[in-house]
Amino acid sequence: MRWILALSAFLLATLPATSASAASARELQRDSNRVLERLYDSQPSTRGVLGRAAGVLVFPGIYKGGIGLGAEYGEGVLREGGTVSGYYRVVTGSVGLQLGVQKRAQVIAFMDAEALRKFKNSDGWEAGVDGSIVVADLGAGAQADTKALNQPIIAFILDEKGLMYNVTLEGSKISRIRK
Repeated sequence: MRWILALSAFLLATLPATSASAASARELQRDSNRVLERLYDSQPSTRGVLGRAAGVLVFPGIYKGGIGLGAEYGEGVLREGGTVSGYYRVVTGSVGLQLGVQKRAQVIAFMDAEALRKFKNSDGWEAGVDGSIVVADLGAGAQADTKALNQPIIAFILDEKGLMYNVTLEGSKISRIRK
């Protein structure tokens, strides 16, 4: 796994210069607000879901690049009760058939206080290891599966054109950063 992270760091250096790594706290807050509004506009039912969450982690820009080996990086904000309570980064390394560069936004809702507590108390939380994330499948005009929305951690993935489908978050490592 360490060699994948090392390779990920190399691949991240090849991503566009507009990477979120240079975003200020103010920019992250502004951009996360825009992502949430876009999510609410495209799927109004998500406003109620996120309103019930103990915490909502918003990554306005996750950049992915790969040529056989891939890497992802993004920075975001954790909101509790509508207030920013921390800043985080996500890093992922992968191996497989892949080519290209992509940008997406990601919203992770911690639906219960215990799931949020475990996340905040971790020293580098890994999706699929430290907690399972259910990716909500919200197609155009579709309603979310009630079972999916009753899970402790739910993710909504958006690309530049709308919601993305068949995305996995397994192996994504999320760590707190200082801004």
